Amino acid sequence: MLPPGPYGQPALNLPPHCEVTGIMQERTGRFGQHYAIRYHLRLPEAWNGRLLFQGGGGTNGDLGNAVGAANTAGPSALARGFAVVSQDSGHDNQLNTDPKWGGATVFGTDPQARANYGHASLPLVTAAAKSIVARFYSKPAAHSYFLGCSKGGQEGMAAAQRYPALFDGIVAGAPGFALPRAAINETFSVQQFAALAKAATGQSATVASIARTFSPSAMLTVRKAVLDACDAADGLIDGITADFRQCTAPIVMAQLRKGQCTSGAADGCLSSAQIDTLGRVMAGPRRADGRPIYASWAWDGGIGSPMWSMWRVGNEQMPAFDIALGGASWPVVFSVPPSPISPAPEGILAKQLALNVNDMEAGIYRRSTLFPRSAWSDIGMHSANLDAFLARGGKLLVPHGVSDPVFSIMDTIGWYDRVSARYGAQTNSAVRVFAVPGMAHCLGGPGTTDFDVLASLVDWVEQKKAPDRIVATANAGTPWPGRTRPLCPWPKVARYHGGDPEAAESFACE
Repeated sequence: MLPPGPYGQPALNLPPHCEVTGIMQERTGRFGQHYAIRYHLRLPEAWNGRLLFQGGGGTNGDLGNAVGAANTAGPSALARGFAVVSQDSGHDNQLNTDPKWGGATVFGTDPQARANYGHASLPLVTAAAKSIVARFYSKPAAHSYFLGCSKGGQEGMAAAQRYPALFDGIVAGAPGFALPRAAINETFSVQQFAALAKAATGQSATVASIARTFSPSAMLTVRKAVLDACDAADGLIDGITADFRQCTAPIVMAQLRKGQCTSGAADGCLSSAQIDTLGRVMAGPRRADGRPIYASWAWDGGIGSPMWSMWRVGNEQMPAFDIALGGASWPVVFSVPPSPISPAPEGILAKQLALNVNDMEAGIYRRSTLFPRSAWSDIGMHSANLDAFLARGGKLLVPHGVSDPVFSIMDTIGWYDRVSARYGAQTNSAVRVFAVPGMAHCLGGPGTTDFDVLASLVDWVEQKKAPDRIVATANAGTPWPGRTRPLCPWPKVARYHGGDPEAAESFACE
């Protein structure tokens, strides 16, 4: 049995299976670091004839549990009979560490380790897994799938764009396919909250003062304003902003201004400075000519949820993830040349506050003699060119939380628009984006966030049953446990048509 996960995921009972770990491409890289690609494969006794590659997360560097349970409701892939493989993408967080280079981000100083992290390890591990599966079961897998979210979503996009023959179907959830640009956004966001903290205290911002810029009650005030402005747009006032297209910045900002504090900030209202800061954060960083560096953010009923708040401002116990994770990654992993950084949160914050977002953008595209490929080339998987993947009949599902504070659904929608412009009517037969209102990063948040995307993908690939809707359920952590809603393929949204307001059957995708 595997123990419960960090975000309330249940413990997993594993079926009888054989377990294989492997290692390849052992070498000594920069600064004497010993690198290798390590993988983890589970081969169930009751095999269903399929292989699933389980994507990674964050900066990877972890072997992964190879059960295929992440970001999907229902039994794990292993319990369904899939052979499942996971990998560390070419570096080990326990072995490859250096405090001068942010600790476990030191792999970003090594061009090969950076490329393996971005994409190059995928075909190597897939080939090894397919070979072992064929030998173990005396026949090859009939179908191969990929399931990932966040960095795993970036890996799914890398497979579809760069290695289109690897998988028949891919789930690329909340894809970090613009990771270097998103890291710039994280620094921009921190700078906005730091300026607010400095204005309030008269002192340079600290991790703790940033956490105090928006209290939990202030976050609830933000959520209430979004719901007051936009909840009814989908035909039902239910705490979920399904038609977030109607929830524009001018509408929400006007609602926030209605409840603005007359002096300072207090419970139940926000100061003018807080509202202005939030507006800048949601608009995202821009170049000098006004064009976006990354993307804007959707105004959604999940803004202000605990996970959203943890990324943006943190709390008294933990620094904002935009500092601790995002701020630590850009200097070493997403920039040429990489630059040293302290692994301590206050040191990361000091570095972020000294950066200029336009200089940061130049760094993600820069190349050098040591780094002949830019960070964007190695890690950005933003191309709309899916020619080879579509030609062989591949299917790509992209679920994305509308309140994701890490990777903006507006970036994903912008990518989908480019794909649609390239392929026209063919797009819907191969690629579908499913917006999940209320959901934060990959899971959680005030919405119907539990859904079986893997089953939908298998049906699409093997039964030619395209997912016109995916039924999702609200979990026990929401105000409406057991509530169901349809998730709809973009640009459709779930609209209420009468009947039981707690049941998916009462909604149509329009």
